[in-house]
This record gives sequence, structure tokens and C-alpha cells, in this order.
Amino acid sequence: MHDKHDHKGSHDCASRLVNKAEQDGLEPVLPLDLSACGDFDELTASMARTAFGGRSLGEAVDVLVKMARDPDCQVVLTLAGAMTVAKMGLVICDMIDHGLVQAVVSTGALMAHGFVESTGLAHYKYREGMDDAALYERGYNRVYDTLEPESNLEHVEQILWAILRSWDTSETLCSQKLNDKLGQYLAEHHPDTRGVLKSARNKGVPVYVPAFSDSEIGLGVAIFNREQALAGKPRIHFDPLLDLEHYSSAIAKVSRLGIFTIGGGVPRNWAQQVGPFLEIIERSLGEKGGGKITRFHYGVRICPEPVHWGGLSGCTYSEGVSWGKFVPPSKGGRFAEVYSDATIAWPIVVKAALQRLAKSGGAAPKKPFVGEHIWKP
Repeated sequence: MHDKHDHKGSHDCASRLVNKAEQDGLEPVLPLDLSACGDFDELTASMARTAFGGRSLGEAVDVLVKMARDPDCQVVLTLAGAMTVAKMGLVICDMIDHGLVQAVVSTGALMAHGFVESTGLAHYKYREGMDDAALYERGYNRVYDTLEPESNLEHVEQILWAILRSWDTSETLCSQKLNDKLGQYLAEHHPDTRGVLKSARNKGVPVYVPAFSDSEIGLGVAIFNREQALAGKPRIHFDPLLDLEHYSSAIAKVSRLGIFTIGGGVPRNWAQQVGPFLEIIERSLGEKGGGKITRFHYGVRICPEPVHWGGLSGCTYSEGVSWGKFVPPSKGGRFAEVYSDATIAWPIVVKAALQRLAKSGGAAPKKPFVGEHIWKP
């Protein structure tokens, strides 16, 4: 049997071990007590003090809230994957409407499928065992477990062509300009329906699609130009460098930068490479060239891609530091990376952040994200 002195000795030993760990600068992990969690904010705050994926998800909330509370930080949201087909469009709207992001870089398909939803049309559940050849014949396109009727995309094309027919052909087009027009259409014709491009238009948030022709809307512009040529009418000129100039000139004015990434791909790389781009301008053309050494101070990435495949979707923020894209943690950089299906982790992170911010008055007011399509000395 152990007497009370033995118990006291064990307690003293445990205290000494805890004190030593704290003196070494270590932070304890704590049990997740669900009975003490009343909302998503409290749940994720507790998860941040656990381990594995739970900790990374909780830390992602911490970083998103830190970006939102920093009045000098402009946040870029980058989107890849079929997130609007997967019904995450209103999560994007919430981030825009509540001031969590000031610019969006996306795949074209994601914006096209989101536009479908914003006009009141629907996507449908795929049932296991459906024949893909039969789906094609009946006019359905499959995205994993969801179906997009071809008629939806034809509807988008009709709206797109109506906008393009009224376009002044002397004005060169870029994705940001067209997305703004699509947002205007939604605001005018679907005032009671929420939509990504509508929220972006209303909040002055530019939406860039770097791989524009890799989308239904991009192909629609190409087909429209063929119709114009057949009719002997002038084509609409499209210049993707207008997007780059608009984005980079806005970034060059920002004090601190944050990025919130879903997936990876072209949107992530295009958004991140602005740092090297501005640095090369400064080095090659001098300060009069409009360059400015710029790094992302904050970053949140939600993506299941592991780093060992070597692709950009799985690239760590640490690797990005070596490219001059991110401020290293040793100099104040703050990053969180969540290896998860975005349809699971993303809504939790955003909901928790919005609840935490609501308790302290919301996100800090931010300066508008303003760029120029054509840089002038």
C-alpha cells in the first residue's frame, strides 16, 4: 500500500515535470471537453489545443480570425475544385459578405457552376450505378456524385451572349471585367437570390479567372467570337494580362497580405506568384517600374493533397517561403494547413470564425482592393 506521503511525492514530481516543460517553452495539449463547447467557435478553439487534424483545423480558425481583425490586411481567396457544384457557394458568399476576403481567384468552372445556382437552377444527386454513357445521351454531366444538366450551361451561355452583344468591342475584355458584368446581371435580374458573383459585385471584390478558356464561360466567349466572324462583325479582344496588372497593382498598395486557399492548382499559384512578379519588376525596372517586394503574412489552406506528390496543391507554405511568396514564421508569418476534404472542414472553419468575430464586433473595416488594368508610369 502507498501512504499519503507517496501520493504527495507523486504530485510534487508531476509538478516539477510540468514546470520544466513550461520553462522549456512547451505548450500543453488539452482534452477536448465537448460539454464545455457551446458553439463552433468554442469547439474549434478547444480543438486547436488537441492534436493531429483537429489541431490544424482549430489553428485555421485562429489565423482566419487574425486576418479578419487586422485592418491593414487584405485577404485573397483562391478556389479550385468543384466547390459550387458541391454546394459550397454560399460559404463563399458569407466570406465576401462578412468582409473576410477582399479578392477572389478561381477556376472558371467553379464560377460557371456557381452562376447556374445563382440564377435559380439546380444540380442533382448522382445515384450509384447510373450509366455515364446514358447520362451523356440524356444531357447530364457528372461531377463525381453530382449531376449538372447540360441545359443549365446552355442557359448560362444565353445570358453570357446577351452581355457580350452589348459589349463595346473597342474595349478589351478580361475575366475580372466579365465577372463583374455577370455579377451586375445577377443583382439586376435575381435580386432575391444569393450568388458568388453577385456578392462580389455588391462588395467591390474583384474575381479573377487566370485559366479563363478552361471553363464554360471562356468557351462561350470563343464561340461568340466565331459567330461574330461569320457575321462579318468585330470580335471582342481578350487579354489575360489585364487581370494580372489589375491584381498586382492592387497588391502593391497593400500593407499586409493574407491568403485563404481551397485546393490548389492555377488559382493558388497565380495568386501567390504576385510576390515574385513584383520583386522581379523592382529588380529589373527599378522603383519606377511599379514593383514592390510583397509577401503573404497569413495563410490558410484546406486541401487533402499530401506534400509528397510534389504538386502545387500539396505544396507547403514553408516551401513557398523559398520562392519569396510568404513571410517566414520567424519574421511574423502565421499559417495553418488543413489536410481535409474542403466540404467538411471549410464550413466549420468559416462558421467558427464568424461566431468568434461576432462576439467582438465583426471583421475590421478594410480598404477597397483597387487595381488598374493597364499600368501607367
